[in-house]
Amino acid sequence: MTTQQMEQIRQWKITVWEEENFQGKHCEFMMECQNIMERGFHKIRSVKVENGPWVGFEYPEYLGQQFILEKGDYPRWEAWSGNSGYRTEHMLSFQPIRCANHSDSKVTLYDCEDFQGRKFEICDDYPSLQAMGWCSKEVPSIKVNSGSWVAYQYPGYRGYQYILERDRHNGEYRNYNEYSTQAHTNQIQSIRRIQH
Repeated sequence: MTTQQMEQIRQWKITVWEEENFQGKHCEFMMECQNIMERGFHKIRSVKVENGPWVGFEYPEYLGQQFILEKGDYPRWEAWSGNSGYRTEHMLSFQPIRCANHSDSKVTLYDCEDFQGRKFEICDDYPSLQAMGWCSKEVPSIKVNSGSWVAYQYPGYRGYQYILERDRHNGEYRNYNEYSTQAHTNQIQSIRRIQH
């Protein structure tokens, strides 16, 4: 492994516990884990992120509900879920978000699929897209020009979370099915840049 590869690995560090409040079996990771059960865990119930932003997933193989994990402590599922309407009390896979750059982030929202219709380019966090002038509760397609973003189903950064990265899908999300494997609607009402 080259020195540059070693430096990149050190940019990400996450410790996961099998029980709430940092109890029980635990393990430290500096790379993705596509199935925590292959490491002898039944589930992840608490997390500490020391370096880098991460995305956690409800199911193995990076499937299901997504959860943004930025630097900090997550003693229980409520701390990472950002969602009172969808209850999932564990994670089973996670990976680092490699293209997060808070100071250089830009995304374009479109009011039709396949980047058609009215568009709006943003470079800042918006707890309510409607308050900033977006005339709908829906965003049918999104183009991430730079950085990484987390879009939320409801205002105030609540509801389902969709991690949108420049390095995934080439930054192009032509319809809501590409936001994530659990996306059932194109309803997005708040969006923010991912902290690195």
